[in-house]
Amino acid sequence: MTEIPMNQTPIPPTNASFKQSFMNHFHSWGYQGFKYLVYTLLAINVYLFFSEEWLASKVIFANGINVDNIIEAFSSTIDTAAWLVLLLLFELETYVIDDDKLTGRTKLSLHGVRAFCYIFILYSLYGYMTKVGLIGQFQPHQITDLCGLAKEWKFMETLNVYNEFTKETCRSLSAANTEFFSYDKFKVITTAQTLNDVKGLAWVDVINATAWVSVVVMLEIDVHTQLGNLSSKFWEKYNVFVKVTVYSVLFVAAVYWGVTGNFLEFWDAFLWIVAFVLIEMNMFEWQAEVAERNSKSK
Repeated sequence: MTEIPMNQTPIPPTNASFKQSFMNHFHSWGYQGFKYLVYTLLAINVYLFFSEEWLASKVIFANGINVDNIIEAFSSTIDTAAWLVLLLLFELETYVIDDDKLTGRTKLSLHGVRAFCYIFILYSLYGYMTKVGLIGQFQPHQITDLCGLAKEWKFMETLNVYNEFTKETCRSLSAANTEFFSYDKFKVITTAQTLNDVKGLAWVDVINATAWVSVVVMLEIDVHTQLGNLSSKFWEKYNVFVKVTVYSVLFVAAVYWGVTGNFLEFWDAFLWIVAFVLIEMNMFEWQAEVAERNSKSK
C-alpha cells in the first residue's frame, strides 16, 4: 500500500472511477444472474395465467372459444406472453447487441417483432376493457330456491375463479342472507360484495395495462433518442417526473392486488416492475458508454 504524505490531501475518486465501478458491478455474475432469474420467473407466470384462465374459460365460454373471443378468454396470458417477448427484445437492444450491430436487418427485425408485440398488448388492453363490460352485465338475482341452482350454475369467487355451486355452498350462502347478482347467459351467480370486489379488480387491470403501454412508449422514446433518431427537450427535462408518475401507478396497482389477496397478480406486477427497472438500468449503462465514447473522441 502506498503511504500518503502527511501534508498531502487524499485524492477523492474521480467521476471516471465511479463509472468504472458501476460498470464492473453491472457486468457482475450476481447482477446478471438476478436479472435473468427475474425474466425466468416471468416466463413461468405465463403458464400460471394460462392455467387460471383456461379453467375460467370453461365456464364463461362453455360453448367453445373461437378467434373472436380468444382475447377475452386469455387476455392475461396473451398480454403477459407479448410483454415477455417485448422485454427480451429491449434486453437485446439495450444490453446484449453492440451499437454498431444495431443496423440493417438486425434493427428492422427487432423493431418489426416489437411492433407485432404492441398489437397484442393493445389487443389485450381491449380484452381487459371487455371484462369490465362483462362484469357490468350482472343483474340483481331474485332467488326463491338458491340450492336449486346447484346443478347448472357456477359461483364467481374472482374474475377468473368460478367454483362448483354445490349444495354445501348454497346452504352457507342462504344462511348469510345477502344480495345476489347473476349473469343468466353464462349461468354465473355471485354476492353483491364479491361483485364489487371483482369490479375493482377489473378496473385495476385496465389502469395497470394502460400504465404499461405508457412504459413502452417511454422506452421507445429513450431508445430512439439514444440511437439519435429522436430529440426532445421536453423529454430531456421531464422524463424523470413522467417515469416516476407511471411507475407509481404500477406500484399502487401491485399493492392493491396484494391487499385484496390476489397473490398471482401481485407477484406478477412486482416482477414486471423489477424487470423494467433493470431495463432502465440497461439504458443508464448504455447512455454512460455512449457519453464516455464521445468524450474520448473529442
